[in-house]
Amino acid sequence: MTTWTSSNLGYPRLGEKREWKKALESYWKGKLDKGSFQQQIRELRLDFLKKQQERGVDSIPVGDFSLYDHVLDTSVMFGLVPERFDASEGYSSLSTYFAVARGTKASPASEMTKWFNTNYHYIVPELQNAKPRLVDNYPLKAYQEAASELGIEGRPYLIGPYTFLKLSKGYEDHQFEQLFNDLLPLYEKVLRQLQDAGAKSVQIDEPAFVQSFPETDIPLIRKAYELFNREVPELDLFVQTYFDSVSHYKDIISLPIAGLGLDFVHGKEGNWANIQNHGFPAGKVLGAGVIDGRNIWKADVKATVAFAKDIQAETGSEHVEIQPSCSLLHTPVTTRHETQLDPLLLDALSFADQKLEEIDLVTRTLNGEDTAGEIEENTAQLARVKNAPWRQETAGNATGDIPSSRPLSFEERSPLQQEKFQLPKLPTTTIGSFPQTREVRVERRRMRKGEISAEEYETYIQNKMQEWVDIQEEIGLDVLVHGEFERTDMVEFFGEKLGGFAFTSNGWVQSYGSRCVKPPVIYGNVEFKEPMTVKETKYAQTLTEKPMKGMLTGPVTILNWSFERNDIPKKEVAFQIARALNDEVLALENEGIEMIQVDEPAIREGLPLKRAEWDEYLEWTVHAFRLSTSSVKDTTQIHTHMCYSEFQDMIESIRALDADVISIETSRSHGELIETFETAVYDKGIGLGVYDIHSPRVPDVEEMTQMIDRALRVLPSSLFWVNPDCGLKTRDVPETIEALKNMVRAAEEVRKNLEQHA
Repeated sequence: MTTWTSSNLGYPRLGEKREWKKALESYWKGKLDKGSFQQQIRELRLDFLKKQQERGVDSIPVGDFSLYDHVLDTSVMFGLVPERFDASEGYSSLSTYFAVARGTKASPASEMTKWFNTNYHYIVPELQNAKPRLVDNYPLKAYQEAASELGIEGRPYLIGPYTFLKLSKGYEDHQFEQLFNDLLPLYEKVLRQLQDAGAKSVQIDEPAFVQSFPETDIPLIRKAYELFNREVPELDLFVQTYFDSVSHYKDIISLPIAGLGLDFVHGKEGNWANIQNHGFPAGKVLGAGVIDGRNIWKADVKATVAFAKDIQAETGSEHVEIQPSCSLLHTPVTTRHETQLDPLLLDALSFADQKLEEIDLVTRTLNGEDTAGEIEENTAQLARVKNAPWRQETAGNATGDIPSSRPLSFEERSPLQQEKFQLPKLPTTTIGSFPQTREVRVERRRMRKGEISAEEYETYIQNKMQEWVDIQEEIGLDVLVHGEFERTDMVEFFGEKLGGFAFTSNGWVQSYGSRCVKPPVIYGNVEFKEPMTVKETKYAQTLTEKPMKGMLTGPVTILNWSFERNDIPKKEVAFQIARALNDEVLALENEGIEMIQVDEPAIREGLPLKRAEWDEYLEWTVHAFRLSTSSVKDTTQIHTHMCYSEFQDMIESIRALDADVISIETSRSHGELIETFETAVYDKGIGLGVYDIHSPRVPDVEEMTQMIDRALRVLPSSLFWVNPDCGLKTRDVPETIEALKNMVRAAEEVRKNLEQHA
């Protein structure tokens, strides 16, 4: 007889009202002392465990909670703190930990990049001259706390050694095996201490197992798990994979582990084919990730129960754990505070707490409990949503009448644009946003509450634009932006003005550190209703003789940074958004805004985890961007921007976007990206961010000059732009002005040097 139990893979850190974020930022600002901060964090951590316990989760992960990032936790646990940081207070001290994450005046922060194909950013471990050692056993502390405080027999959480090393930087390929071997005794020590403390099982996350990885790595992986199995025989090892189907499935299922978790949502087709072709080992627990851990739509419980039974029948597994497809870190906490949504739409949504309840309902049903009433209610809710007017097809979503390429090549239109704009060599600009101070946020709230009129708010925004146009003029920037003071978020702002989007009150998710985003919900067909950015941009242009960029968010980023509808293909949603943005681009151009930036920071993060699927994805994402931007005149200059990611593998697709200028967020990994251009020629305008806006430190002129000089070794000065590496929304005013002044001075110095050596 099959045993059905439930498990979770991770829980959101934010809290229902972002209490985690508020505690962190209060501590960083000195408003909360260390003891009070740690107490608040401890209470939140325990509360999250209790919520999972109350929702019937049989195996609760402990140690997935983090003060900033779970990858950084692993780095610090093994003493992998870069040498540039002062670790005199201890490698695991709060001061050292946050220095690595956020940087200091003396040392830049560690690089940050996307966690696989999600919008979550992790701190990249740096392994140059690495001498790993076990500094602090975080999973052990988490296990003991859960047991002593709540009586919970938790399942300690660890990032697996293979995944951790694959996510790291600072070593050559030939060093991989030695570094892997160096880590194994430390992992063994962590596991041994857990076993000695009485832990029964441990969750080891190995999402790198779903990527395309060489078969030559299999012996190393086997060596690791054979070592763990031999040295900690009383500890059940549960390896969790997610975001796609397992690669080298036959090898992975043969590892000496107690259980293996498979994603049957985002890796459903591949994992189902794997178990049909190769089965599943007898005696191992199968973790069935059948509840979507990345999107917010309610599960079809009846269909999920049937599919779970099919999985069990196909594998013959005697013990199946019902679980989310991945950690619930990527979903908001709860729907219970959502009082402003249409009731029918609210019925369709499921956040982390509701997903745990769905897991419990599926598990209870499989165990023979009478849940017919609950399932009937779920089925009825889904039927109402399916038949809702906003889920029906509407006319006007085709894109065949929109050009997907510009009439002239970049080489032909670039001289026309230079003649039009008359920009100096190494033109300076910013990415778009300026500091969203507390004052700005207060005025926006007052307007939304009706405490000030729309006219008063518009006057306030115009005054902010005037203030920052004056600041930009004084600093000496060549191309200006209006500052985006009217915008809450680069995706939410557009979603509020397009058809087919809805917005939650508390649907926050973590992006990086304490930075949270509230993704819109794409629930219906996306449609252009009226110009979205023209009024503010047109007004800002009247304040200066210099070019003023129109600022838009691109179709793929709007898609990837939203919770998209799941009843039609993603690319169809992207094309709907592209059509709407094309209308906005033309509206800007018609009003004299002829330098337009369409940001696509999320194209890279959406790449499939298997290389064989990249071409199809890149083809439709590039097509969506070009649908948005190709209807303009030859003299209209299209810019775009991309965030932290590894671009080496998709440089051809970046070129295919056919943007006149691309800016890339690179300051934390400047040298690595520049190496790309040593072997791959990029023949369009490009700006590699010369300073990191995610850190409060202000680099001096010399540091930025060195950044520019390094880039100009491989990129022509005629095509190079100088800019920060991202928007400045989260920065304070004084540091923003100081940094931009240094940036302009650096550009001027390099220009002089170029003229002298011409």
